[in-house]
Amino acid sequence: MKTGLCSMIGAVGAALASFFGGWSTGLATLVFFMAVDYISGLVVAGVFHNSKKTDTGALESRAGWKGLCRKCMTLVYVLIAYRLDVMIGINYIQDAVIIAFVANELISITENAGLMGLPLPDKIKWAIDVLQKRSKEGDVDNGEKHS
Repeated sequence: MKTGLCSMIGAVGAALASFFGGWSTGLATLVFFMAVDYISGLVVAGVFHNSKKTDTGALESRAGWKGLCRKCMTLVYVLIAYRLDVMIGINYIQDAVIIAFVANELISITENAGLMGLPLPDKIKWAIDVLQKRSKEGDVDNGEKHS
């Protein structure tokens, strides 16, 4: 029973990895950063009650599910990037998408550390503020802002 279950889990894992073109270092790094970000977000909300994702700052299941949905959508983008690489016959779109999402996760992890009270250098605080302001201003499409 145990061997069959392990074999089935391994087969599912191998199939999923093959959809992404294999288990690359970039994909492993992204998944690791996503896990660290999610866990640090849980700690911010559950222990420090300082989450910016909820009205009370405390842990809420709805905010957690939203976070998981965002993580899944990130992986969908990586999958789409891989399929574009395959279709065009190149191998760098997926890497570029992974790098962009790893950078985003790193910013979120750093923000979570700040919410836990870890002292952050002023340059890092400034960079996070700039990125947050840009995301609040709305998406820019052809030079026009959407509200």
